[in-house]
Amino acid sequence: MIPTPHIEAKAGEIAKTVLMPGDPLRAKFVAENFLEDPKQYNGVRGMLGYTGKYKGHDVSVQGSGMGIPSIGIYSYELYKFYDVDNIIRIGTAGAIHPDLKIRDIVIAQGACTNSNYAAQYNITGTYAPIASFELLEKAVMAARNKDARITVGNVLSSDTFYGDDPLDTEKWQKMGVLCIEMESAGLYMNAARLNKRALGLFTISDSLVTGEATTSSERQSSFTKMMEIALETAIAMENNKTNK
Repeated sequence: MIPTPHIEAKAGEIAKTVLMPGDPLRAKFVAENFLEDPKQYNGVRGMLGYTGKYKGHDVSVQGSGMGIPSIGIYSYELYKFYDVDNIIRIGTAGAIHPDLKIRDIVIAQGACTNSNYAAQYNITGTYAPIASFELLEKAVMAARNKDARITVGNVLSSDTFYGDDPLDTEKWQKMGVLCIEMESAGLYMNAARLNKRALGLFTISDSLVTGEATTSSERQSSFTKMMEIALETAIAMENNKTNK
């Protein structure tokens, strides 16, 4: 089923590894500033997607929109119909751990959620969405090579941006959750179900502990270290495949 209802790319126009920001304008920024000869393959609903080369390797970048339902659609179509192997989410998150500072990078080893997305699998119990260790390991190595300040751990993929329970954040904080975002749990579940790989990288854009925050324009285009780590992870996967 190509093109899909939400992606108009032809077969072969999307790379095996896709970087996936929520904001389509962040996808445009990555394509224009990091990829050689980027070609736009998607504009449906304004959800921009591009493929270009990074250090000689094909890499794509595709906006996902906000929330698990949205990334659930785009990641499923990429994995299922475009034969994408790896999706690396490059997003922003709000810190709830007191040690995290603005512009720190969090790598999501696991993704808690208050979403009902896993109900579709009819599992008796609670499914624990986790990242691909292969992607995680390579991302940590790339981050260390760039002397990035990183923390690896659990994040919360929340269905609500404006929550009604004022104590909710405190409850997740007690369980060691580092930060809140809105997509990774759904991405990790799609990857597990389709036998693919996924990873979430986040730049801390605001802190629910200190009240500090970055601007929307900073979130769109200034979190370049996270983008570079994701790109280095992408080509590490390609190099690993070549060397096998």
